[in-house]
Amino acid sequence: MRSKLWKWKYERLSEIVIENLSHRAIDAEYLDDSSRVVETLKRIIDKGSTVAVGGSLTLQQTGVIDFLRKYDCSFLDRYSTSDKQKLSEIFKSAFTADYFLASVNALTVKGEIVQLDGFGTRVAPMIFGPEKVVLIVGMNKIVADMDSALKRIKTIAPMNARRLKLHTPCVSTGVCMDCNSTERICESYVVIADSNARRNRYTVILVGEDLGL
Repeated sequence: MRSKLWKWKYERLSEIVIENLSHRAIDAEYLDDSSRVVETLKRIIDKGSTVAVGGSLTLQQTGVIDFLRKYDCSFLDRYSTSDKQKLSEIFKSAFTADYFLASVNALTVKGEIVQLDGFGTRVAPMIFGPEKVVLIVGMNKIVADMDSALKRIKTIAPMNARRLKLHTPCVSTGVCMDCNSTERICESYVVIADSNARRNRYTVILVGEDLGL
């Protein structure tokens, strides 16, 4: 658990990030505790809507997946099956969802959202399709700039590969090998730099905790 000084740092840093996101037409708010995430989503997500999610440890840690399974919505639950055909249908249906929920790999202080994906099932709906995109972000994912974002991604990627029980070189070495593995999870890098053409499509929920990896 972070000390009170870290809480103070996260609160001050969130103010800067929220201001910079607003200049990019991206809505944002700060929660000091992850226990408030579900209540916030109840305010954001209309009942009766269709909701899809990207693969995310953060969504699981904050109770979002369990919440959506009980909420009055049509939840396209990617965690409900391991059948490839059913998963493919869920992934494709995500493009017509009312809401798409995910986290990020890194978020710069300037407000640039930096994402990494393997098959694109997370980043593609973030770019196009769902009416609203809600991103839940632990403050540990805030970085100084794009270089720091890419460095963070390459540092964290091996741990995510290990968590997903993949057979990539980085799982053996603990270091990104820029490999050609068929199980590589870092194939697509996407930067969401602005949303002025689609104002208020994105909502970023900053949480004053360390979430995800």
